[in-house]
Amino acid sequence: MNIFETQYELIRRSRESLFTYCESMSSEDYLKKIDPFGGISIPALHTHVADGYRVWLGNRALGKSIPKVNSRSIVNVENMREVFKDTDELVYEFLKEFKDRWDPTTKASWHSSSAEQTELWLFTHTTTHEYHHRGQIVKIGSHLGYVPPKLNLPKPL
Repeated sequence: MNIFETQYELIRRSRESLFTYCESMSSEDYLKKIDPFGGISIPALHTHVADGYRVWLGNRALGKSIPKVNSRSIVNVENMREVFKDTDELVYEFLKEFKDRWDPTTKASWHSSSAEQTELWLFTHTTTHEYHHRGQIVKIGSHLGYVPPKLNLPKPL
């Protein structure tokens, strides 16, 4: 396994901790749109993260036509896990495709010419984007009265 696959595996395992936290919430709270957070729900934030991977890695880098996830179709954490199973497959496909092309000075040859970034930038952007929204999800949970567990990056296996 290469270093980026190992890194993504840690991210994936960390995401599982967040899913477990979300399962501690009532179904009503999990789906609730929170006014102090712009009227957004936890599933909406999670689907936004999945869509980030789909757009940046799938559509732009791999040239796939992948539709966005409809957050309204998510009614529980298990649905969200299914969304991320597909997302994980996409990320691993991206990592395999660009396995030896991580040079920070070489621009990605995208199927879209709207921006020029490197494969390293694409991977870094999507993973840090996930952690940004993870913090928002934990903040929403705290706002709703759920005490978050330690959600540190898991230790390597």
